[in-house]
Amino acid sequence: MRRAEWVGPRVRSGVVHALAALCLGALLAGCGPREVSTGHEVVVFRHPKLFGDPAALERLFAEFERESGIRVRSETLPSASDEQHLFYAINLQAGSREFDVFALDVIWVAEFARAGWLVDLTALVPDADREDLFPGPLAAVTWNRRIYALPWFVDAGLLYYRKDLLDKHGLAPPATWQALVDAARVVTGREPGLYGFVWQGKQYEGLVCNALEFVRGQGGDLPASDAARDASLRGLAFMRALVIDGVAPPFVTTLTEEPARVIFGQGRALFLRNWPYAWQLLARDGSPVQGKIGVAALPHAPGQPAAATLGGWQLGVNVHSARPAAAARVAAFLASARAQKALALAYGYAPPRRSLYRDPALARAQPFLASLREIFETARPRPVSPHYVALSQVLQSELSGVLTGERAPAAAVRAIDRAHRELERR
Repeated sequence: MRRAEWVGPRVRSGVVHALAALCLGALLAGCGPREVSTGHEVVVFRHPKLFGDPAALERLFAEFERESGIRVRSETLPSASDEQHLFYAINLQAGSREFDVFALDVIWVAEFARAGWLVDLTALVPDADREDLFPGPLAAVTWNRRIYALPWFVDAGLLYYRKDLLDKHGLAPPATWQALVDAARVVTGREPGLYGFVWQGKQYEGLVCNALEFVRGQGGDLPASDAARDASLRGLAFMRALVIDGVAPPFVTTLTEEPARVIFGQGRALFLRNWPYAWQLLARDGSPVQGKIGVAALPHAPGQPAAATLGGWQLGVNVHSARPAAAARVAAFLASARAQKALALAYGYAPPRRSLYRDPALARAQPFLASLREIFETARPRPVSPHYVALSQVLQSELSGVLTGERAPAAAVRAIDRAHRELERR
């Protein structure tokens, strides 16, 4: 599980003590003087590590400093999203001024906005930018009709497949879930030692993303409306059936992104659900599946659209910042089309702006990204709620119970709906 309980505006004292080593330095530093920069205002930007040459990000900061006179000090946090969330929650509740701009997971914005930790950035997103942004990222940063963060990178679930094996057996990439099941049965029956479909089934946030894709691909949702309840039950029943029928291996209940990618990358699976980052690793020199793979939108039920779960990172401004105007300028610069293009070229991260998918230079350098525009157009956020972290705990537990056969889909849906109603009354 991601966490034992929600950490939001009311942070439990036990969690504070457990994370004292992580947060004490920042909290104590908040009592002393800030770094002095001769002739320049200093804005501290906290974010996860960007995998690649850090010089690309530093060049952007240098360019911004020349234009604005504002210096950016970049500081990275632990790579685990859970640790980052707890760090931010504890420090923001304590009123820390030790960082001004920070990167938020797509699922945190409503929580942090409701807690009063984010500066309202609505004025930084004019109508032209709203038209340029994909709908999912824009919805994810909007709370009570105001915008509290700026979309920075976008992510969405994809289906990777062994193109060589589908071609060998005269099969097309599956557009529906039933076509995926049929193809997996045909190919694994003729190719010994091959798994049909690997994905993220461990009890953690990745399971929520995958399960939502199964459910929404049937026309349902979680929490489920009355009209979508039957479709939601079909989606959960299908998820369980993948294991019962042997399309997914039994140990799918232990898989996160990287173990699933490694299995597929070793040539041991026909299909893989993962995020866009996996492409460069699977297609690089020395990969056993280099030149043998394809990528497509996730399957769906007949008559339903594909429904990839939205991922990605956003840029927020700390409401306690001593320099909110400068911090907002930094966030706006990093979220600009110019900066997003530079970061896409350097790191392969997908920008949330439609216009960049028409950029010739980006299309030449990152043809894989250019092919994902239609998927990003329809990617859907997880439930946008200030209580999402608490809701996710229920989702993870109930969905894991369905996947392992310990929980009936109908019972899981009722529990999820009940938890959602109780949380929204807070």
